[in-house]
Amino acid sequence: MIAASAGVKVMVATKPVEFRKGADGLAALVREQLRHDPFSGTIFVFRSKQANRLKILAWDGSGLVLLWKRLEHNAFRWPPISDGVMRLSA
Repeated sequence: MIAASAGVKVMVATKPVEFRKGADGLAALVREQLRHDPFSGTIFVFRSKQANRLKILAWDGSGLVLLWKRLEHNAFRWPPISDGVMRLSA
């Protein structure tokens, strides 16, 4: 389980990304397409086209952290996207 401290923002990319990208490539996506600072402390979540893999990019104060998860037999279920926005609850 990954726990984030209270008040940390989590942004989920609503469109799948090219999964060959590493931390630097995803940080560039955050800057150029999401228009956010990858070094702000916000957690950024990206998914693959098949929705069976995800990558999480975060700044821990000393460097970028890239977490990668692949489900062997299932896919991640994503909330519906309305007007380009995915609404999440706790």
